[in-house]
Amino acid sequence: MTTTKPPNVLSADRAGVAEAARVLAGGGTVAVPTETVYGLAARADSTEAVAAIYRAKGRPDFNPLIVHVPDLAAAETLAVFNVRARALAAAFWPGALTMVLPRREAASLASAVSAGLPSVALRVPAHPVMQALLRATGLPLAAPSANRSGGVSPTSAAHVSGSLGRRVDLILDGGSTEQGLESTIVVLRPDGGWAILRPGPITEDALRAVLGPPGQSDTGKSAQIEAPGQLASHYAPGKPVRLGALAAEPGEFLIGFGAVAGVVSLSEAGDLAEAAARLYACLHLAADGIEPRIAVAPVPHEGIGAAINDRLGRAAT
Repeated sequence: MTTTKPPNVLSADRAGVAEAARVLAGGGTVAVPTETVYGLAARADSTEAVAAIYRAKGRPDFNPLIVHVPDLAAAETLAVFNVRARALAAAFWPGALTMVLPRREAASLASAVSAGLPSVALRVPAHPVMQALLRATGLPLAAPSANRSGGVSPTSAAHVSGSLGRRVDLILDGGSTEQGLESTIVVLRPDGGWAILRPGPITEDALRAVLGPPGQSDTGKSAQIEAPGQLASHYAPGKPVRLGALAAEPGEFLIGFGAVAGVVSLSEAGDLAEAAARLYACLHLAADGIEPRIAVAPVPHEGIGAAINDRLGRAAT
């Protein structure tokens, strides 16, 4: 049986990227694969284009957006980099690290991307499709995850289409994402401290190796929203979620891990990298299941497991 793509889904080839660049230049929205999850991109220098992201996602306007740029040189036109920020860029860019840095006064960015804050969240993505799109447009692109706000993040074009449908102008289908977990977000404090605002593929140990220990008084917890993904209730599959489950109770769709078998498994081998890559796909399957509740097996809180448990905790809130 041959399946037909929805009319707003194009293959992420040269022609698809060219059409996506045209849509973005005109102020439209494009869902695009990155190495983490699919992002909903729009030009970050246009208030109207950024507003289209908010409308498509139903996203609260106090939640900032990550701005994607092709390289460090482009990033330095938008934010103030010090020695520590450049060291992080050298170690992790392009890649799954977002830095929250002081925004340059002359930065050509819509104020909405910073949600009224004096900072901006910047990332240089590694995915070839996103890189091609950034270079084709010559624009900084705001690109939160391509799903309705608070819902499960998308790791495939089908997830985007199921969540946003025609709310997005164009979807570039680049297959399943590799890491399947949003970028780590780190903020560098003026006093020399730093904090992880959102755990992700770049672990705390990896950041410590570059920056040294974070400030003792800075836990990264703040009542103020400083970066994307800090809302207490986020990544929600639309059903109650029970964590630390060793077996399914009646009416539960069990997501397994390691020795705990489920309807699906994050990783039968207990591999945390595989679990991160499969996390959102498993949550999408559980959300689509007939069971009214979801249970998830315990996941070790070490390395990237901290990021997995962060997302699961928010999904269960």
